[in-house]
Amino acid sequence: MERILITGVGGFIGSHIANSLSKKGFHVIGIDNLSTGNSSNIPSDIDFLNLDLANASQFNRIPKGSLNILHLAGQSSGELSFHDPAKDLEKNTQSTLNLIKYGIKNDINKIIYASSMSIYGDLDGNSGLASENLNPNPKSCYGISKLASEKYLNLFKDELPFISMRMFNVYGPGQDLNNLKQGMVSIYLAQAIKKKKIVVKGSLSRFRDFIYIDDVVDAWFAALKNEEAVNNKINVGSGIKTTVEDLLKKIMIISGIDSYEVVSGTPCDQKGIYSDSKKSKELLNMKQTISLDEGLNKFYNWAKNNI
Repeated sequence: MERILITGVGGFIGSHIANSLSKKGFHVIGIDNLSTGNSSNIPSDIDFLNLDLANASQFNRIPKGSLNILHLAGQSSGELSFHDPAKDLEKNTQSTLNLIKYGIKNDINKIIYASSMSIYGDLDGNSGLASENLNPNPKSCYGISKLASEKYLNLFKDELPFISMRMFNVYGPGQDLNNLKQGMVSIYLAQAIKKKKIVVKGSLSRFRDFIYIDDVVDAWFAALKNEEAVNNKINVGSGIKTTVEDLLKKIMIISGIDSYEVVSGTPCDQKGIYSDSKKSKELLNMKQTISLDEGLNKFYNWAKNNI
């Protein structure tokens, strides 16, 4: 049974990946300090450690013998990163640097890192299409800390090979419906169900790339298994451009509400971005993803019974 170390197992994406790998027969060692994750998300059949990755002195508690590290722990809200940039840096960059040192010391095969579309910033003159060879220019403290982590991973790649998964807007069952600071789809859906009205922070003409959680889990497993993906930065998105207005219409139809309010936007929000998915199709076999209509219906049917 292959042992694997997964950080952020109390979070939305980390818990899904941990559950999937456990079912595939991996021996999962899961880590989370539960500052944002939820203990109820953690699969019951994994070995769990409540541990703060920003504190290097706690790493001696981690059992040895893992072949690979999947690193999904961290602070994941661009909006919240402005409230305490130092804490964001600690949670996202210091923790990653500590994990790199741990991986080198313990002869880990590779580390797969949850990066973000936020590293790109605005893509003026390019219609918002983000390809991995663009020069990143993040607009948020969160985006800067994620990019810094990528830089450290690249610096130490000869001692610890890496794959950086640049995640776009992931959504689906299991997302925190009480967190109205992170996750555009879950924020709107939670408001539609609970308040029968959606408050939109920013222009309806903004656009994003929405990717369903099951497709993300498959992408991470493909990255784990494909050695050709090593030392690459790879977009994980649907490759489809969807405006906020179009997303609202879809959510209003499935939830039956007819009201929303537009207010001022959040600090340094990206105007529009979607994934160039050529590399993910080649290296992660993401040739077809679940449509937004299908994904939203699945998410809504789960959310209305779990809110």
